[in-house]
Amino acid sequence: MFHDPSLDRTTNGAGLIREQHWYGPEGMEHLRTVKEPKQSIPTFAETVELLMRPENRHVQFNVDVKVQNNPARLFELMHKIISAQPSWETELAPRILVGLWHTTFIPHAKTYLPYCRRSYIGDSIEIARKYFWDNVDVFSIKFAVLSTAEGEKFRKACKAAGKKIMVWTVNEPVEMVEAVRWGVDVILTDVTKTWLDLRNALHVDYDKIAAQYGRTFLWTSWKFYTPATRLGARSSRAYIESVVGPFDHVQDASPAAPRVSASA
Repeated sequence: MFHDPSLDRTTNGAGLIREQHWYGPEGMEHLRTVKEPKQSIPTFAETVELLMRPENRHVQFNVDVKVQNNPARLFELMHKIISAQPSWETELAPRILVGLWHTTFIPHAKTYLPYCRRSYIGDSIEIARKYFWDNVDVFSIKFAVLSTAEGEKFRKACKAAGKKIMVWTVNEPVEMVEAVRWGVDVILTDVTKTWLDLRNALHVDYDKIAAQYGRTFLWTSWKFYTPATRLGARSSRAYIESVVGPFDHVQDASPAAPRVSASA
């Protein structure tokens, strides 16, 4: 379970993950995080085991599937781990959300993980509407994009269609309160304690707390203006397509791949 395609930024290792081995004297199993307290890199199996503990049965798990992955290989491995758990169809699978950045991952997710909900992750409403609308239950969109007039229309369309909205990455309290005003379903943040404390305060006295955080910030920074968000979306699309290929060219799941059902 790792955010970056390389080890350098957050661990005492170096190099691209795809070029590493997990086991062995130089394996990633021995690496530790740079930040204290130093931690090993968690595996998906360890994470699933944590989710299945009695005290964690309420936890939802959002899996951000990076575009550097081989979708067929990854999702097949995920299915093997998920389906090895007792009562996984009812106790685990409904709590897992598989987040996808590119269309190529959609058919593989449907083939190997049909029992998991899917989300689109990105910063392009155009891509969300054109390629993902009929294939996902949730849209995980960058905060600045949802703050625009186009973002407001998209939020309304999602609510009308019963689609859930997640917003990222919201670290400032003023942005957290704004996201609450929008009525989003999930706020993704790096500062969980800040958000949880603020959420508790809003539950106690919403009007008083919300009044402390105005909306003028949306007009005082260029990053919240449509030209900036569209430029960012074009840049992100160019990068993703450089890794996976065009969004229009979807790599179908292999015809020989076994179809997985919730009763497997």
